[in-house]
Amino acid sequence: MTVLGYPRSWSCHCLPVLILLLGIGHGPWVEGVTHYKPGDPVILYVNKVGPYHNPQETYHYYQLPVCCPEKIRHKSLSLGEVLDGDRMAESLYEIRFRENVEKRILCHKQLSSAQVEQLRQAIEELYYFEFVVDDLPIRGFVGYMEESGFLPHSHKIGLWTHLDFHLEFHGDRIIFANVSVRDVKPHSLDGLRSDELLGLTHTYSVRWSETSVEHRSDRRRGDDGGFFPRTLEIHWLSIINSMVLVFLLVGFVAVILMRVLRNDLARYNLDEETSSGGSSDDFDQGDNGWKIIHTDVFRFPPYRGLLCAVLGVGAQFLALGTGIIVMALLGMFNVHRHGAINSAAILLYALTCCISGYVSSHFYRQIGGERWVWNIILTTSLFSVPFFLTWSVVNSVHWANGSTQALPATTILLLLTVWLLVGFPLTVIGGIFGKNNASPFDAPCRTKNIAREIPPQPWYKSTVIHMTVGGFLPFSAISVELYYIFATVWGREQYTLYGILFFVFAILLSVGACISIALTYFQLSGEDYRWWWRSVLSVGSTGLFIFLYSVFYYARRSNMSGAVQTVEFFGYSLLTGYVFFLMLGTISFFSSLKFIRYIYVNLKMD
Repeated sequence: MTVLGYPRSWSCHCLPVLILLLGIGHGPWVEGVTHYKPGDPVILYVNKVGPYHNPQETYHYYQLPVCCPEKIRHKSLSLGEVLDGDRMAESLYEIRFRENVEKRILCHKQLSSAQVEQLRQAIEELYYFEFVVDDLPIRGFVGYMEESGFLPHSHKIGLWTHLDFHLEFHGDRIIFANVSVRDVKPHSLDGLRSDELLGLTHTYSVRWSETSVEHRSDRRRGDDGGFFPRTLEIHWLSIINSMVLVFLLVGFVAVILMRVLRNDLARYNLDEETSSGGSSDDFDQGDNGWKIIHTDVFRFPPYRGLLCAVLGVGAQFLALGTGIIVMALLGMFNVHRHGAINSAAILLYALTCCISGYVSSHFYRQIGGERWVWNIILTTSLFSVPFFLTWSVVNSVHWANGSTQALPATTILLLLTVWLLVGFPLTVIGGIFGKNNASPFDAPCRTKNIAREIPPQPWYKSTVIHMTVGGFLPFSAISVELYYIFATVWGREQYTLYGILFFVFAILLSVGACISIALTYFQLSGEDYRWWWRSVLSVGSTGLFIFLYSVFYYARRSNMSGAVQTVEFFGYSLLTGYVFFLMLGTISFFSSLKFIRYIYVNLKMD
């Protein structure tokens, strides 16, 4: 397998290499249409096959006993295509621009009983194939299966030995391609003896027609013969549900919480004579105990290096997620370009490593951290190590089963080189800038040397309860939208509602910030000043709810099965929950920190 012709010298050319990885020459935002003359050859590439209900379980087309050239020649692929499991190879189909073909023989095959059984198993598992013509994917099922009746029960399996290709053109460009078996009778694979050879003749037809559609993007979404479900429509239920929840939460924080705070500040800021005049009876001391801990609330937490690493990597993924959605809104992902989002994610991840280094090192130095080098190593390993371990298990399972989702060794080395020469250095550079630009923490209140004893807390102020409330509410704001995202990533839907996705993403962050402020206030009111890690865990636990939803989706909302698909699904779902923990934990922490600074800055101290 060859990947785009990357330059051999990597020194001082890291960014151009990353641009090459993205495939700028025919980038995800370029339509990449070839111009033909009548009679010019049109190459049809065979790509992959796999179970219809297991999108990530794919195999090379030539692993099936089908018509195959003597020497297989693969097409050069972009990094995104390789990551998407594409393994395109030239086929025996001879297609010429605007020249119709009627039932031309492709090849004659003699299949052994083992090869017939391989085809039967593939058809029973609803294997589909994917071909590519001028960057247009065309898909169809390998065979036909029919089950009818209970008594007597019939089980028929047939192989499609004839394919009808329908291609539409406008001028000198191919606009649409499709394959059909509508008027074809399948060749039966039933009733064969174990020592009997099956003779097959594969044929194909090509039909060209002119269309008035000038560009591929002008064609209606989902108008591809209906092999995969049509594009998702706008789901107003998700939007209304999220908006109502946001308004309720923001209203709660703005009206209820701020009103209590105003009363607290008014009470605490009264002079000693006024306070002794009876105003203290109007307030429950247990609900207003946050002033008492003003000498401990800014006491730095344990494991400060790990906390700063979490905040740095969380800030990086916030920038990464925002960047991906904005790129999608700008139309930079062509639906006809394989692996465009994968390439963009790698590019943005490498470039945003400087954000993680800067945020982590900057805050680490502010709170008195001294092991700066260890902090940088921890920051750069916090996501890369879990990702590498998860990917190693998933890739090994794909490799053991011969799946095209297993990355070639050259691609693995390429990605490792990008991380070593771009991602890690940018993390270090960001860390240097963060360390040098860090100002003192400048807490509004002076911290005493001896920590105050924390009184016993009621059960509803425990960490578990805060994590349950703080995780469930943000999750409920995106639960409906989450189904459509899962149906796109782990199903066959096409997601193009990037404006709605950006709106829901903003809602998720807003809800997380509001919940964090409310939970932190309730914690401080109980004279518990250990808010640093609690604020990260409370809203960061949304990632746990997302993983639990993925278990529900796998069991109740999908038809996925088999070891290959199951390992990939749960491995990357666990990693997704971890990413949401980092992102939302970061938003939660900085919201709580901003809130705490605000209330103690406005508090008059003796």
